[in-house]
Amino acid sequence: MRDVLEMAGKVDLHASALAGQGFCIIPDALPSSTVAALDQDLAEPFACTPFGQGSFYGTTTKRFGRLLIRSALSASLVQHPLILAIVEGLLTPWCDRIQLNTTQAIAVHPGAPAQLPHRDQDMWRGPVGQIEYLVNVMWPLTPFTKENGATLVWPGSHGPRALAPEPPEGPLAAEMQPGSALLFLGSTLHGAGSNRSGEVRRGIVVGYSLGWLKPYENQWLAYPPAVARHFPPELAALVGYRQHRPNLGNYEGQCPSVLLGDGFDRPLGAIDALRPDQQQMVEAYSNARRPAS
Repeated sequence: MRDVLEMAGKVDLHASALAGQGFCIIPDALPSSTVAALDQDLAEPFACTPFGQGSFYGTTTKRFGRLLIRSALSASLVQHPLILAIVEGLLTPWCDRIQLNTTQAIAVHPGAPAQLPHRDQDMWRGPVGQIEYLVNVMWPLTPFTKENGATLVWPGSHGPRALAPEPPEGPLAAEMQPGSALLFLGSTLHGAGSNRSGEVRRGIVVGYSLGWLKPYENQWLAYPPAVARHFPPELAALVGYRQHRPNLGNYEGQCPSVLLGDGFDRPLGAIDALRPDQQQMVEAYSNARRPAS
């Protein structure tokens, strides 16, 4: 019971800060040794990945996804219990279930300019200032400092204030050590800082979004059934192998998790997966037309 209360207190503390200022930092969210081992697992992909093209991705920055198949340690970030609880509490007012929006490793090389300040919610053309669409988590693999381009966040620039022509405050550099985590809302103005150091700044973004949105990273191509059937059920569900009511993301009218078990190639019959209000409406309609006995 004590552990449950302690977890609930941490969730409330960080969720309040995240909702209040648009971002928060959780220090020592993971052991630094775990992050160091993950960084080592990703050393080869970082070395082999070409620099980006275009001013937004950055020609002095490397990026790659599909982290769950590049290192088993990635799951400890994606399924971090405290962070998942915070994210679910913030996003589930607008969805049944959250989904993994992306896992992306980023290496900002010396000389990289500051990134265009932006809001990640703008990838979807939905109403601004009414709902939150996603929460991102930045995990440093190397120390984040002002000099090497630590992520810049604009406090109070989120929610309805995303409609303002200018943010209410200037940016803050999210300086952190490996093991800490920066959470920020999809409506929060942010961007990578300029790397004025002689070192490469490496980090990972793990994003979560409303379960009915098209995710930034195509999870079914990143983790096809042959891969996802080796994931724990909760992780497979998070990457998209579950449907969102009503019937969204189905496979042959059923939850796509059927693809992860035996006999997935057999003929399937569609099964309703409706919200309670829709189920009641359907049942009321059917009952009203049922012949009296």
